Amino acid sequence: MKLKPFRIEQYYDKYEFTAEYMLSSSDAQSLTLKELLDLEPEAKARLDNLWLGYTEASGAPSLRATIADIYTQANAEDVLVTAAAEEAIFIAYQALVEKDQHVIVETPCYESALELARSTGAQVSEWERHFEDGWVNDFAALERLIQPNTRLIYINTPSNPTGTLMDREVLANLIALAAEQNIIVFCDEVYRELEHDPAARLPAVTDLYTNGISLGSMSKSYGLPGLRSGWLVSRNPDLITKILDFKFYTSICNSAPSEVLSELALRHRHHLLERNLTIVHRNLPLLKAFFARYEAIFEWVEPQASPIGFPKVKIQGDVQAWCEAIVRETGVLLLPGSVYDQPQHVRIGYGRRNMPEALERLESHLQTLF
Repeated sequence: MKLKPFRIEQYYDKYEFTAEYMLSSSDAQSLTLKELLDLEPEAKARLDNLWLGYTEASGAPSLRATIADIYTQANAEDVLVTAAAEEAIFIAYQALVEKDQHVIVETPCYESALELARSTGAQVSEWERHFEDGWVNDFAALERLIQPNTRLIYINTPSNPTGTLMDREVLANLIALAAEQNIIVFCDEVYRELEHDPAARLPAVTDLYTNGISLGSMSKSYGLPGLRSGWLVSRNPDLITKILDFKFYTSICNSAPSEVLSELALRHRHHLLERNLTIVHRNLPLLKAFFARYEAIFEWVEPQASPIGFPKVKIQGDVQAWCEAIVRETGVLLLPGSVYDQPQHVRIGYGRRNMPEALERLESHLQTLF
């Protein structure tokens, strides 16, 4: 297995825990352990008395049932709990894709979605979206990429880094195409349920298609990345079994405290989502006004979901070097788009309570330059 350096995580490893303001955070506002436990009066006692032995490899049955409730067609048996979404992506590709097969990956995307596909030895094609087209998905372009040996199509909606949603008709056409040719559709849905307008929410891929796999996580919409919990859901038991068999070579089973806390959080997921959407709806108008004031520097396609966006930066020179200068001089961390192979863009996050202060700090810096 050959893997390129994970540029996103390398960049964050360098700056994330020293920067004063994370103006590029991909997750919504988190909670303290006390805040989470306070959601249920007896939760602390359950955690105090938790047996710290091995857990079931597929995940605790009660947690799997709670996750299944997020979907309309899934049962607990369709759920595989993983050590965050990252493990889920890794084991799904390794378990399901052979080197003589073909994979299509929607881009720009979180780097592991593309590089882990390549690590299987399979041929990988990119289904590219473009800023100039409003980040829309071109279904005709996808059709041209299909080959007789296409095994899997990876999609991500709501999208990281753009915060946009796939068009409903495109998703329906994609599912029909995949079903016709027996192609697996692997959909990263970690920002699902954080649509700015809930009416825009797309159905989960696992609910649409038996050979669909939905990827979920505690990290993004729910704002609990410290739990390191994710999951895969598919109504095809053969897919889940194959992935579980590979999981025995990675984490084997999940953290018992994380499973208990994840289940607690998901029982109250609507409370967490309402809280995080309130922050997003407060911050987004501030961000739009900021971009309007600095339209000579920034241009963007407004996100429809998630706490992230992906504006284009209209400056001459190296945008990554510009971002690094900003974090050194102001303590405000932006994520350069070069980590997505989009060097003229930055990812910006607006799901944190202190975003207004971060934006004010950035604006003071820009006023000295332009």
